[in-house]
Amino acid sequence: MVHRHRRTGGAVVAAAAVGLMAVTSGCSHTGAAADGNGAGDPADVVRKAADSLVGSGSSQASTSMEMASGGTRVTIRGKGVYDFGRQRGRFEVMLPPDPAGADEHRPITELMTAGALYMKNRGAGVPADKWVRIETRSLSDGNLVTGGATDPLAAAELLRGARKVGYVGEERVGGVEVRHYRGVVDLRAAARAASAGQRGALGVAAAKGFSRGRVPFDVFLDERGRVRKLRQRFAVADANVASTTLLYDFGVPAKVRLPAEKDIFAGKIAGQ
Repeated sequence: MVHRHRRTGGAVVAAAAVGLMAVTSGCSHTGAAADGNGAGDPADVVRKAADSLVGSGSSQASTSMEMASGGTRVTIRGKGVYDFGRQRGRFEVMLPPDPAGADEHRPITELMTAGALYMKNRGAGVPADKWVRIETRSLSDGNLVTGGATDPLAAAELLRGARKVGYVGEERVGGVEVRHYRGVVDLRAAARAASAGQRGALGVAAAKGFSRGRVPFDVFLDERGRVRKLRQRFAVADANVASTTLLYDFGVPAKVRLPAEKDIFAGKIAGQ
């Protein structure tokens, strides 16, 4: 789907790890029951996190994706808004400087939907005023790492497959009191339990997206069960990817307009 920077340094961490990346934990109480501060069975609480986000309407979000391969480590950062009800988000994604140290990359604008990923300023021969549209089902990871900014709802939907969940304790994230849980996601279970809009992409991810069928996570939920911080660790090809998502300012306006057909690039992308 993308061209690859043929540079040294772990091939810019597996071509900055799998897609766009190419463009351009404390003690836990494991078991079925949490202690009194855990607000119930930890696995049940965590599996409902995606529903709590949908009920919240929208939020601002920031993402960080750290990729390590062959002794090289790079970080891609994103910031934007997400409408959980409509399953749409808009993010500005910053690629890391190239190995020579010069920051030659413009921010990439990404629009996320349940069925597609749109990218602008993508490079690889795509005109600056055009969008690239990629079907999420065509991405082996369901756009959990390919875009360089994990889709916040897709990340939360993964938690529907949470297993071996333990309550770690109370903490603060962004000035908000949260409950910290730790566990492992069973990808196939997550795909089976996913909402209609996410099921197809997560099913692909479960089948072939990652070298292991389980995803370790740490999630921090507020008093309403909403994700405030979510860290997930993926094994992709020869790279390890740690994705961190922060959600805040719930209820903010999050109007995300998808590009018109005439604004979508129909030519050949360099390197494909």
